Amino acid sequence: MEDLKFRVQAHSENSTKTVVKARGFEIILDEPESLGGTNQGANPVEYILAAFCGCINVMGHVIAKEMDFELRSMKIKMCGNLNPERLFGTSFKERAGYKGIDVSIEPDCDASVEVLEQWLQKIEDRCPVSDNLREVTPISLLLKGKFHSIEKIGELA
Repeated sequence: MEDLKFRVQAHSENSTKTVVKARGFEIILDEPESLGGTNQGANPVEYILAAFCGCINVMGHVIAKEMDFELRSMKIKMCGNLNPERLFGTSFKERAGYKGIDVSIEPDCDASVEVLEQWLQKIEDRCPVSDNLREVTPISLLLKGKFHSIEKIGELA
């Protein structure tokens, strides 16, 4: 099967608010007031958790169908801790991202514990968001646009 390509475009509305277009959808990212934002949307690290929840939901249902049991619904809770010192440039001892993410999944189904343990392993193995959080993904940041530069000033006579 050919690779799927996903794209988004974004622009900043102010120093904390970002508007992202994904297909026909608009996603607002902002920081809480306690971090200098206007609290008009979830922040980027909350969206990581939200994306992970969404991926687990989709994969949970796909895999339940493959394993031939009815998954009526599921409740997912996530919590991640990160140290904000690197983010704010006050220390570079720890990583900027989550130190770990705890996930709790409560499926509404009639499957046995043994089947659900296999189901959970398959979700973790096949969820693209889980994979991106677990594994190193190459990232290429490119600088584009017109920039002002200071021209070299010749020696004064």
